[in-house]
Amino acid sequence: MYNTDMPTRNELPSSAQLVRSTIIAAIVALVLLVTVVMPSEYALDPTGAGRLLGLTAMGEIKVQLVEEAAADEAAQMVSVQSSSEESAAQPAETAPQAATPPELAAEPKAEEPVQAPAAEPEWQDEVRVTLTPGEGTEFKLTMQEGAVARFSWETEGGPVNFDTHGDGGGQSISYEKGRGVPEDEGELEAAFTGNHGWFFRNRNDNDVTLVLRTEGDYGEMKRAM
Repeated sequence: MYNTDMPTRNELPSSAQLVRSTIIAAIVALVLLVTVVMPSEYALDPTGAGRLLGLTAMGEIKVQLVEEAAADEAAQMVSVQSSSEESAAQPAETAPQAATPPELAAEPKAEEPVQAPAAEPEWQDEVRVTLTPGEGTEFKLTMQEGAVARFSWETEGGPVNFDTHGDGGGQSISYEKGRGVPEDEGELEAAFTGNHGWFFRNRNDNDVTLVLRTEGDYGEMKRAM
């Protein structure tokens, strides 16, 4: 009924061979955990192999998405709680305003000096991009250590979440993070030679247009995603 021959005792693996195979499998699993799983899932790269393979950046984005989702959920809970408290509170009565005496009302106002409008800054680069709900994008400036770039960005249609960070030469840094921010401006000083810039994500239910302007000591602007 069965045509398969049963293996002999000599053909079966010995206990030493089974132990050796188990140890080899455990070592391979440990190497994959440290060089692939940890960088790509948790942005942990103790050996540096994940950054060389481009897996650490993937892990950083995943970790950032988890943090954004948690922060958005916490912000929604605070908003609901605040709305409940405002509904329970009684509105304060508005005090009546005093009438303006006729002699004061008749007096003409002194003319204020007209100020000349401030000159618009000249920007080296300006980009405009529309983000759909949940979409993210990243812009990086190639900068030398100690270089300074001036920046200004604003949104149309709603605020965005952002992360100002840098990477290069096996190093990474996060300068500033913000959630639900409509605009920002300032200076970005490179902590080391590499790519430094911003990651933006639209957490609104509608499209948002982002306008980013930069000027200063950098090589070029690159859009990473």
